[in-house]
Amino acid sequence: MCFTDARPLRQERGDRWAAILGCTDPPRCLHHRAARLGSPPPCRPSAVNVARRRWVRPAAGRVLHRALGIPPRRPKSGAGLKPTHGRIPMTGVWPREPRRDWHVGPMARTIRDLALAYSILAGPDGADGFATVPREFDAGLGASPDRPVRVGWLVDSGLGPIDAEVAATVREAADTLRGAGVRVEAVEIPALERDNPLQLFTRQQVMEVKPAFREITAGHEDQMFTYSRSMLAAPDTSVEDYVLAEQGIERLRDGFAEYFQRYDALLLPVTSIPAHAHGLTQFTIDGRTMDAFHVMTATVPFNLTGLPALSMRFGTSSDGMPIAVQLAANWHSESTILYIASLLESLSPVRNQHPAL
Repeated sequence: MCFTDARPLRQERGDRWAAILGCTDPPRCLHHRAARLGSPPPCRPSAVNVARRRWVRPAAGRVLHRALGIPPRRPKSGAGLKPTHGRIPMTGVWPREPRRDWHVGPMARTIRDLALAYSILAGPDGADGFATVPREFDAGLGASPDRPVRVGWLVDSGLGPIDAEVAATVREAADTLRGAGVRVEAVEIPALERDNPLQLFTRQQVMEVKPAFREITAGHEDQMFTYSRSMLAAPDTSVEDYVLAEQGIERLRDGFAEYFQRYDALLLPVTSIPAHAHGLTQFTIDGRTMDAFHVMTATVPFNLTGLPALSMRFGTSSDGMPIAVQLAANWHSESTILYIASLLESLSPVRNQHPAL
């Protein structure tokens, strides 16, 4: 089906779908058939092959980097959405433990395609007990907020050292939103400074993931990825430390709940350094040598709290590698970060850079 003309989409899915355009099934699209006969197609492909799947949610492999055409680790544009925990069922996703922290979501070339993929994947499937909220429910601003949007931004506030180019890119994104009429303020989140999210994450997870990792890697230990190897080598968590970690996670949730009473979204880094070489075990920021796990410092808080977050490229490092920014919002407020991300995308200095498909 080709949605280059929005009218069929309005008829089938309503006006809220009208802005999600593109060709979802090039082999069957009349425009692309004409192109094979020598005329260029007037439509451009959408990242999601909706027609071929007949609007049915894929059963497994829900992180759609292959289906959505995102070549890994190339200095191009793209975006990824980690919805509120439970928004997209994890049926068929490995490892199953600990599902209370795992999020699954789409990756796409554009925010438009990201919204389309999310709308298809979200909603209960009758198998995942965490996926209980109807797809139609959204606590966010929607596509047309009737008041100024309030965004806080930070580059440290408990996140540890952040590369200077990454910090500069986040500040540029904040200035861009401010120039577009968004109310933007530098903020601090005390809960992030009190409890180290990476430590909480490791202490909470290690005893659950070890059995799953040992089972799947048995006989292939020499092929293990750095994360699996590190988790298996981590010390066991005592019952006392596990309880303390759970209490720290509760404080994080409370801290973010308080923050989102005053702001609609949070703008921050995705990783503490620009895109880096595969297999990196440590790196240096401002003279400080950091373990490779430090790149997760800005994303782990949203795994632990279940908040929705979106990452998108907004800059380029001095050596030509992509730098992304992250947007987070209140629980079940995906429309808020999709709206703000769409605004940022339209003004982004790298908005015209896409993977060559």
